[in-house]
Formats: sequence, structure tokens, C-alpha cells
Amino acid sequence: MSTATIGQETMIPSSSRATARENDDDTLIKPGYDPRLANKDLAPLRKQSWSWYNIFAFWMSDVHSVGGYVTAGSLFALGIASWQVFICLIVGIIIVQALVNLVAKPSQRTGVPFPVTMRFVFGVKGANIPAIIRGIIAVAWYGVQTFLASESLNIIFLKFIPAAHALAETSFLGLSALGWLSYGILWVAQACVFWKGMDTIRKFTDFAGPMVYVVMLALAIYLVVRAGGLGALDLNLSSGKPIGLAQSIPVMITAVALIVSYFSGPMLNFGDFSRYCGTYRSVKTGNFWGLPVNFLVFSLLTVICASATVPVFGELITDPIQTVEHIDTPFAILLGGLTFVTATVGINIVANFVSPAFDFSHVNPRKISWRTGGMIAAVGSVLITPWNWYSNDQAIHYTLDLLGSLIGPLFGILIAGYFVIAHQRIAVDDLFTMDPSGRYWYRNGFNPNAVKAIILAGIPAIACAILPSPLAQAGIVNLTALSNFSWFIGAGLGFAVFTLLERRHPYIVQLDADDPDVNDGNSCDREAAR
Repeated sequence: MSTATIGQETMIPSSSRATARENDDDTLIKPGYDPRLANKDLAPLRKQSWSWYNIFAFWMSDVHSVGGYVTAGSLFALGIASWQVFICLIVGIIIVQALVNLVAKPSQRTGVPFPVTMRFVFGVKGANIPAIIRGIIAVAWYGVQTFLASESLNIIFLKFIPAAHALAETSFLGLSALGWLSYGILWVAQACVFWKGMDTIRKFTDFAGPMVYVVMLALAIYLVVRAGGLGALDLNLSSGKPIGLAQSIPVMITAVALIVSYFSGPMLNFGDFSRYCGTYRSVKTGNFWGLPVNFLVFSLLTVICASATVPVFGELITDPIQTVEHIDTPFAILLGGLTFVTATVGINIVANFVSPAFDFSHVNPRKISWRTGGMIAAVGSVLITPWNWYSNDQAIHYTLDLLGSLIGPLFGILIAGYFVIAHQRIAVDDLFTMDPSGRYWYRNGFNPNAVKAIILAGIPAIACAILPSPLAQAGIVNLTALSNFSWFIGAGLGFAVFTLLERRHPYIVQLDADDPDVNDGNSCDREAAR
């Protein structure tokens, strides 16, 4: 029997609960579930208790992380005016909100994480393809965010421990000894929080999100007062060559694309967290306050703080870490540095530790637990040495384009499969069976249409991300603007190709909404509205 929404919690009916095996993580493993597909982390939740605030706090930490500020600051180098950057930020985040609401629904309805949800599209075995792809991408982002947070910790060491300066002068594999120390401290700290489980992670994020707001407001007030008031600020932060209105339009579109690409990682795996919410309405409410509303405040703080650095410090600083470093007050440096560390660690654990933990556990549930999967991601984040390739505006944009090109096709295929092909109907129990008669066995556990779609959509998307730059440098053709839209190209192609293939040769079974074994997203909407 599939899950059914009752009030603010999603519960398994009592008749099924009696034959299901409960565990410490409030999931249900039924007797028929194959151990090759189910463990206590991947099985459907018995109780979904998160509220809209938990989702709101999730996005607060994500938006206000160091990576968020660095990415937003890099937009000023595109040559458009500050008000244009502001518009791009808002338009981009509204698009992200709409897409996140879509990707959240299948996991919230079924109570299973992203890789398990993908089984109805790719097949019970084929779902390992998106799981591995997304897991590798999350490892890259985990390393980047840990590195950015470690730079805040470096500032604290250099300010309060004189001996730390000697560590900053020696390096290994492109990172100073001090950098390795800070990276190691944060690596262990994040692992400890993660190891305590999802409830501890939720509480940590609930604290980290509001905390960074308090500090950013204090930093903004401090800088504005030092600058002589708001009237002393020049809100035009463009560092590139000024361009006309007609020329700025394609640049603004590019900036919007970069914003969507930045959020593409947590957006794809958002089902890992929406599964914990009691209702889909709670998810949408949390996304509304956490994305457009929260991002509006974030954008204003970014512009005000950056503008104030010019009269206060004599130079434009868009990186909050460097801004804190320029403040002479030891207490401000300590508070600011620790806050940005906390905020970045919070979203790093949520978006880039939890997600690959589910993804890698999905590959072999019997041998790889959720915690083991997370530690695989943590070790991988060190091996890729993120500090060597995420160090400037061009590298940031290139990285976002490449990562987005891999995520886009998966997003498009999932949305097409759930909303267009399956009509929001999933047989939850069939996600956990290796029986060839199961609805999601398809052909030897793989949906050929999904595999073809990821190839046909992925190759052009990756090509759009990596080829324009070398082609332009060789003087062959200048298509550099195309790389900024790799996520959209991949998502659009994935959606279109998979829909076309399923129309021509369908593999996904059309389920009856009245079937008691089928979870129908449409009926859940009506129940939640009552």
C-alpha cells in the first residue's frame, strides 16, 4: 500500500504498518522490499514532520553562504549596472523557485530520497546512473564550499595567532599549511555534525540560517555608518567596461542563467529534503520565503555592503570574507568569520554531504549506508583539490557551466517523467523490488528511453559547456555565450527527448489513480486543500 496524506503528516496505513519493519530513522521496510534496493535510509518515511520553516532555514544558509556571495559578486564583472545585476538576481531566483517546486513534489509525495525517486524513470537498476552523476557533482561542490569556509577560518587564525603567519608561507598541492589546517578542522567538524543524523543537521541549519542574517545586518549597518550614511554610497558596482542598454540585455540573460546554474545542484536533489515535509504546501511556502523573499534581502545586503567598502576601505570588495578581514575590530573579525564559517558549513552539510550520502548508498544499499556514503563524498572532496580551480570569476563561471550541463538533462528527464508521462502517479512498493514483473523493472532493470535521453541530451550540453572557450581561443568561432546556458540546454533537451521517446515507444506504465498501491500526486493536492 502506498503512502497517503493525513493532515500534516504522511503515514503508512495501519494495515501496512503492521507488516512493515520500523527502524531508528522512522522509515518502513516492508517484507517484500529487496535488500539490494532498500536500507533504513532509502526506505519510505513513516512520518514526515518538517515544517515550512525548516525549508526556509535550508535556503537561508544556502543563499547566505560564502559561495553565494562570491557568485553574486562575480556578476558585477560582467559590465552591467548594479540595478541590472539586482534584476538578474531576482529573476533568476524566481525561476529557481518554480523549478524547485516541481522537483520537490515526487519525493514529498512518496517519502523517498531523490535517487530512489529516479527509479520510476530510469528503472530500479538504471537509477544508479543519475545517482552516481549527482554524487560526483556534490563531491565537487562539497570541496568548494569547505575551501571557501576555510578561508574565513584562516582570517581568524592570522588575526589572533601570530604563529599562523609562518604556516601561510608554506604550501602543498597548491594550498598553504594554514589552509590545510583550516580545511581539516572544518572537514572534521562537518563530518561530526553529519554523523549525528538528519535531526541534528536540521537543528544546525535552523540555527545557522538566522545567525548569518543577524551578522550581515550588523555588518551592513557598521559599513554604512563608517561610510557616512546611505547618501555617501555609489550603488553602481560594475567593474567591467560600461555597455549600452541594448548590449546589456544578452548580458543580463547570461547573468540569470548563471544564477540558475549556481542553484542547480541543491535544486536537483531537493527531494532529499522535501521528503521530510508533512505537506507539499509546506514545501512551497518554505521555498517562497527562502528563495525570492530571502534572496531579495540578500541582494540588497550584497549591494549595500559592497558599495560601502569603497568609501570605507578605498576599494570595491564583494567577498564578505575579505570585507571582514579589513575591519580593525578583533571582535568583529571573530564574529564575522565564525558566522560565515557556520553558514557555509550548514549548507555544505545539507546540500553537498546529505545528497551524495543518499546517492552513494543507493549504489549498494547492503554495503554502503547513508553515513558511509557521506564519508566517501568527504574523502573525495579532498582528492579533487578544489582550491586549484575555483579561484577567480572566469573559473567560477566555467565551473558552473560544466556542472550545470551534467545536472540539466537529469532535471529535464525527471520532470518529464513525473508530470508528463506518469501523470504524477508512482507505485511506491515497486520502487523496491527486483521482480521482473515489477512496474519499474523495464528491460533488465533499465529504462532504455531514459538511458538514451541522458546520452542524447548530455553530450550537447557538455559540449556547450567545454568547447566554446577553446574554440574562441583558437580563433575558430566565438560561441562563449553559449556555455552559460548549458543547464537550460541540457534540461530542455532531456525533457523533450525523453518525452518523445516515451511517446514513440513507452516503457513507463500508465497507472490507475484509483489503484490502492499507487501514490497519486493530483489526489494529494486535493486532500491537502481540504
